[in-house]
Amino acid sequence: MSINLYIIRHAWAEARGPQWDADDSRRPLTEEGRRRWLQVACQLTETGVRPSIVATSPYVRCRQTAEIFVKAVGHGCKLVDLEALEPGGRLDAAIEWTATQARQGATEIAWVGHSPDVEFQLAALIGGDAALRFAKGASALVRFDFEIARGLGELQWLVTAKILGF
Repeated sequence: MSINLYIIRHAWAEARGPQWDADDSRRPLTEEGRRRWLQVACQLTETGVRPSIVATSPYVRCRQTAEIFVKAVGHGCKLVDLEALEPGGRLDAAIEWTATQARQGATEIAWVGHSPDVEFQLAALIGGDAALRFAKGASALVRFDFEIARGLGELQWLVTAKILGF
């Protein structure tokens, strides 16, 4: 049984600034970011990207990205906050959570996280040393044939909003 894991970097958020110094976790998406990400999410689902579970960093910008994606996917897609996907998160904890979901029958799962974490997660999952660049709103598909673990994934694609025309 193969498992598809989609790794998504959050969409375009408000610029960092003094208003977020006290708590960057509350920084939201911009209106333009929401609009562009909705277009990207709809395009992804039209091409067959349909996870049954979307796990997200609980930071506002990731949660908003995930909410838009879940709405685009439809058909009862479940949204879960996963602290392991917070900035500087714990990859092994995210892998274990994902493996548990797979053992329960989920074959299409998505993570929504932050840069540079998503780049390092992808590299670790496919067994590479170098980080691959994720633009805001970029997505990748990593396929696992038997188990989800570091180095056992195969990169199927990595796409940006710009490539999709947004």
